[in-house]
Amino acid sequence: MFTQRIRRAAGAALLGLLPLLGVTAFAGTAQGHGWTQNPASRQDHCASGAVTGCGEIQWEPQSVEGPKGFPASGPADGTICAGGNGRFSQLDDPRGAGWPTTPLTSGANHEFRWQISVSHATSSWRYFVTRDGWNPNQPLSRAQLEPAPFLSLDYGGQRPPSVFAHSGTLPNKSGHHVILAVWDIADTGNAFYACSDVRFS
Repeated sequence: MFTQRIRRAAGAALLGLLPLLGVTAFAGTAQGHGWTQNPASRQDHCASGAVTGCGEIQWEPQSVEGPKGFPASGPADGTICAGGNGRFSQLDDPRGAGWPTTPLTSGANHEFRWQISVSHATSSWRYFVTRDGWNPNQPLSRAQLEPAPFLSLDYGGQRPPSVFAHSGTLPNKSGHHVILAVWDIADTGNAFYACSDVRFS
């Protein structure tokens, strides 16, 4: 009888802990952080279903995390759009220049927008663009990008809100280009990467 009471009490205690254990397990495995929605990134197109055959990234658009320090270090050439993460290699596939493009006005002011699922202390937000004459049929490399970002925003270690937007001036370009957005994290060795196919007019 005494043993049965102990078993019942232990079982009740375990049942009471299950919700807490579930929350802890979920929080411990959360890998996601953020991605660009304006201009729409490749992972955003995959998550929305506008592009199919994307593999795992369709469920994890926020997870394109790789080493920071770009362009001096960071993801290897040909793996930049996936942040060097082989799980998301579909983002590096140029698809015959077939990714949907966001129309932009050359030299205009633009509101850049990120969706943030897990906030981080942030060093900066930086935006690179492909050179004139780049080859849209090849995976993105440093040689295809202008060497310096056309826009940088110092964030001073602050944590961004769940929807982070800021304005900046677009480069003077025409036709199809790729904008590479880099979100540099202040308190880890990583950054988040997002490639957006755009068409300047």
